[in-house]
Amino acid sequence: MSADTAGATKQESEVVHEAERRRTFAVISHPDAGKSTLTEALALHAAAISSAGAVHGKGDRRGVTSDWMEMEQDRGISITSAALRIDYEDRVLNLVDTPGHADFSEDTYRVLSAVDCAIMLLDSAKGLEPQTLKLFDVCRARRMPVITFVNKWDRPGREPLELLDEIEQRIGLRPTPLNWPVGIAGDFRGLIDRTSGTYTKMTRTPGGASKAIEEVLDADKAAEVELEAWEQATEEIELLEALGADFDYDSFMAGESSPVLFGAALSNFGVGQLLDTVVGRAPAPSAKADEEGRPRAVGRPFSGQVFKMQANMDRNHRDRMAFVRVSSGRFDRGMVLTHASTGRPFATKYTQAVFGSDRSTIDTAYPGDVIALVNAHALSVGDTLYDGPKVVFPPIPSFAPEHFVVARAVDAGKYKQFQRGIAQLDAEGVVQVLTSDVRGEQAPVLAAVGPLQFDVVRHRMEQEFRSPIEASPLEYSVARRTDAESAPVLHALSGAEVLKRRNDGELLVLVHNKWRLRVIERDNPSLLMEPLLAGGVDEGE
Repeated sequence: MSADTAGATKQESEVVHEAERRRTFAVISHPDAGKSTLTEALALHAAAISSAGAVHGKGDRRGVTSDWMEMEQDRGISITSAALRIDYEDRVLNLVDTPGHADFSEDTYRVLSAVDCAIMLLDSAKGLEPQTLKLFDVCRARRMPVITFVNKWDRPGREPLELLDEIEQRIGLRPTPLNWPVGIAGDFRGLIDRTSGTYTKMTRTPGGASKAIEEVLDADKAAEVELEAWEQATEEIELLEALGADFDYDSFMAGESSPVLFGAALSNFGVGQLLDTVVGRAPAPSAKADEEGRPRAVGRPFSGQVFKMQANMDRNHRDRMAFVRVSSGRFDRGMVLTHASTGRPFATKYTQAVFGSDRSTIDTAYPGDVIALVNAHALSVGDTLYDGPKVVFPPIPSFAPEHFVVARAVDAGKYKQFQRGIAQLDAEGVVQVLTSDVRGEQAPVLAAVGPLQFDVVRHRMEQEFRSPIEASPLEYSVARRTDAESAPVLHALSGAEVLKRRNDGELLVLVHNKWRLRVIERDNPSLLMEPLLAGGVDEGE
């Protein structure tokens, strides 16, 4: 064996070993289920931060660390994604935070393309909610393992067995609880570990800004302390055992069952158990298929895909950052990669880990890690970067937009800033930009999943690009993909308009509503009107 071959084999072994140490996951939920609070509680337990914030903090209580944009802090919602890389028990955890608001479903979908596992967060009082269901469908389509965390058990809510039944009946996912609460929702005493049988009694710390105080009791002592609450919990556990609701790794990995844990993120109850579950049961990175369906093993030379673009995170430098999920190989800061779509070299002099407004330099990364490339003006969402043999990963699909406005610059003298801002927001995926010869470049159509995306556009166009815009709503609510042959016929029909999506050149036909769409489809069966991702006309009915 030559020295070069031996060196390559050693590096491949190192990469495979490091990949096995990684766990890359996201948290999905309905708005207000406590997703950002859980993100920070997990970071707190892994000692990545010293104290946890809260979205709805009051007085001296600070805002959530991961929410860096001014709009996020003002409104108490998460709009952008934040990637947190932390070391915990000889593992490297990559927690990719996602927007919780339904209007930003598309950004959440992009994040789900970059993780290996999802934590499905449920409100103990509300159970499965519409946004959770929509995102779970994305996980199911990707055959992604899902861990369920029932949050807010320190507040009044539903019976635990009722929640498990809802999960199984509504989404066909067999729940397998790993722990069980003692005390009904709103009277949270502690948790029983179903594997060991130990009971952890929890005491909330003032303000919930630090780890909860935990005391481990044996069964006899727990029964003496908790009385009727302990008796009820043990009876429910006996029922779970009779039903065979025990964790099974193969069905978990196949997306057929989900380990379930209970807790309260705001009080930091049960968060440590969830973290241990991610470490012990979530999958490590594995080979990713390229656009030809060929798997790129984690030990091969470097490859990665851009899943998120974000500009102006640092107001002092007006930068543009590309978040890349490493798929294979070892990344070393300074290496020159190839940009697959152009074949041009891409230098990686500035590489960081980013969580909210906090940044740190990354010198080395392995499969499963998320790196942020600074000054990435040549990159767009879905782009592949590689070293060695060429690889191109499949593009990340766009969601079907449901809201449309025509954007125009308020000040005609700032048209160049207007053009630059719209182009950048398009590249980041903040909105989809649609154009046509009829409307012209000076009046592009902005398409979004939810109207709050337009608020982000207005805010950023004014604050970052110094070009305020006016946005006039259009009376369309449905979008379908079409082709060059069908486009002229569709464009001539009443209640329809064909435009080109700027970022990929796709032709989209916009239709006033689903009833008009059905009439057009009925009268023109030969015309192409293909549904987009999450774009079924019956959705929500």
